[in-house]
Amino acid sequence: MELRHLRYFQVVAETLNFTRAAERLHIAQPPLSRQIQQLEDLLGVSLIERARPLRLTEAGRFFYEHSTQLLQQLEHVCDSTRRIGQSERRWFGIGFAPSTLYGALPDLIRRLRSDVDIELGLSEMTTLQQVEALKAGRIDIGFGRIHIEDPAIEQKVIRNDPLVAALPSGHPLLQGTLSLAMLAQEPFILYPGNPRPSYADHVLALFARHGLNIRVTQLANELQTAIGLVAAGIGITLVPSSVQRLHHTDITYVPLSEKDAVSPIIISRRLGDRSPVLGYCMDLVNEIIDCA
Repeated sequence: MELRHLRYFQVVAETLNFTRAAERLHIAQPPLSRQIQQLEDLLGVSLIERARPLRLTEAGRFFYEHSTQLLQQLEHVCDSTRRIGQSERRWFGIGFAPSTLYGALPDLIRRLRSDVDIELGLSEMTTLQQVEALKAGRIDIGFGRIHIEDPAIEQKVIRNDPLVAALPSGHPLLQGTLSLAMLAQEPFILYPGNPRPSYADHVLALFARHGLNIRVTQLANELQTAIGLVAAGIGITLVPSSVQRLHHTDITYVPLSEKDAVSPIIISRRLGDRSPVLGYCMDLVNEIIDCA
């Protein structure tokens, strides 16, 4: 399937007339008809009922709606690419671990998006994936939660989030502050399961420092999945305190007694990167942290 198939079909779907569509596209009608037939052959379904007047099939209506969105998105990408290539805008890519969205990151994103000189790209990824994306030049800064030793990457802790236990409503341990030793006796939901190393290893290392092992009853790949499994009574888990902004009536968050039970928010960047946009971003980060 090629881009012209989508563009040709879009015009035919809008005009419901091959003659008018061919005039708008500045091509002859027979080649246009062949291109639409080729598209239908590729998809294995009929998109147009060739009656008088022409009508879109149910599959055709679905394909029109979603292909229109794709073409609009492509147009936006092409327009932004031209602006960046002509130095009218600067591309800036941010990679982020999901749990960092409950801290200063949303405010940073809002401010960067409001800057008419910056085209912002956002990618959800673990810290390890951020490091690889930074070295490949796919992103310019990463927000994660684990330390990675890499000579090409510079990391900075901007905040230490206290960890809290997420327990289902009615759990017997819902009474005051909890200790890691108490949590180690409970079935534990560990996340993310993949890829590793990740926040999961940070949690395992925390228990290990206190001479404890946890009984992992379920692995989850996403924070939201882990929270949902807690609500379902599968087990308990540890989350950064900022995650408490996720309001669940069937989950209670309880603080821990251990002072070292924290999860850092870590900025990763390419070593020696002194780009103006990155410098501007770091200034915004420092301003947001100071105002928090």
